[in-house]
Amino acid sequence: MSANPSTVPRSAGAAEPLPPRRNEWLLVAFTGTTNTADAVMRVALPLLVTRFTTSPALVAAVSIMLSLPWLVTALHIGVLVDRRNRRSLMAGAEFARMVAIGALALAVVFDIGGLPVIYAVALVLGVAEVVAQLSAASIIPAAVPRSRWQTVNARLTGTEYVSFSFVGAPIGGFLVAAGFAVALGATGAAYLIGALLLTMLVGNFTPAPAKERRPARAEIKEGLSFLLGHPLLRSMALLITVMAGCWAAWYALIPVYAIGPLHLTAQQYGFLLTCLGAGGVLGTVLVGPVNRLIGRRWAMFVDIIGTALMVGIPAVLPSTPGSAWVIGAAAFAAGIGGTMWTVNSRVITQSLVPNEMLGRFNAASRLISWGMLPVAAAVAGGLAQLFGYRIAFGLFAVLCLLLVYLFLRVITPGMLDEVDAPAEEPA
Repeated sequence: MSANPSTVPRSAGAAEPLPPRRNEWLLVAFTGTTNTADAVMRVALPLLVTRFTTSPALVAAVSIMLSLPWLVTALHIGVLVDRRNRRSLMAGAEFARMVAIGALALAVVFDIGGLPVIYAVALVLGVAEVVAQLSAASIIPAAVPRSRWQTVNARLTGTEYVSFSFVGAPIGGFLVAAGFAVALGATGAAYLIGALLLTMLVGNFTPAPAKERRPARAEIKEGLSFLLGHPLLRSMALLITVMAGCWAAWYALIPVYAIGPLHLTAQQYGFLLTCLGAGGVLGTVLVGPVNRLIGRRWAMFVDIIGTALMVGIPAVLPSTPGSAWVIGAAAFAAGIGGTMWTVNSRVITQSLVPNEMLGRFNAASRLISWGMLPVAAAVAGGLAQLFGYRIAFGLFAVLCLLLVYLFLRVITPGMLDEVDAPAEEPA
């Protein structure tokens, strides 16, 4: 490997006779199905915890368990993603989720286990999410032609927002209202459907084998070195670390904050999360025109402003049901910004990182950024427990606003020239 990662040839992606749209729409359908199931779980698990406790720290522990695997397992799973069939890994993750949800459903029906069972299931779901997310982030170049990457990433991102927040969150609220067993059963079925959709993908989803098998430690080091040695990718990882922490804090606190001080019902809480999804959907429509109008750099900058609003508004508004409308509007803005960042960052990664290293690179990048999720969730829960919700939300809002200077200083227009340069297509 070259000592300068920026000189490494770009991933060529899939060779062009792939079914032009079959894989694309199967991935969209899979994303919609599995993210809807994830959304129901994000609603159901914290609300299930509130049956046993109203402690913000204990409720936030669900978010910690769901995100802790990014900090503990991501690097080794990244090596696995670069060695094994990525479609098979995604399907295996779906089955693991289905089994975990089935076990929790039985625990709920027979009223056994309590909080330890909920936390254990959340941890299994978190590990499965790492496998599924890293495999899904790495499968695009082998599934669709390079000329379709931005379109496909926009559609997948939009589907994530639609299914996770715009559709999945309110569905989760209604299913929980119908009963936790109903919510868990429907979620398990959705994961099964997702696994079946993956079997219909066409192509070779196993990375090219290395000339010689090296120890996992050496391969992990290679992925980390690539990330840390590339100025643009390194800067993006540092910025998203703070923003991901802000989102984790919001997700950790908003269930107990909505049900408690805001006095919202489970259905109303689901609709509050829908605002985030609605913004994400609009962002997928806007990302192409905004990129053309003001460029990738300023499109990605929108995410910093939206995230600051999302975590900052609850810190300054009174804790009354009427504030939920403004909190929802701030989440809507964050959804737009999140889409702008996600679509552009995926295109940047797929353009600059070789296909055979995507698993390890994504693992290294998300370890740095998403590894902050359990830490931020724990800090947010502890601050809310000790000092109240305003202090907890306010601290993360200030951290996000500090990113404005850092972004303008380190993400320069020249850094993005390599991404927008003409691609080298395979012969």
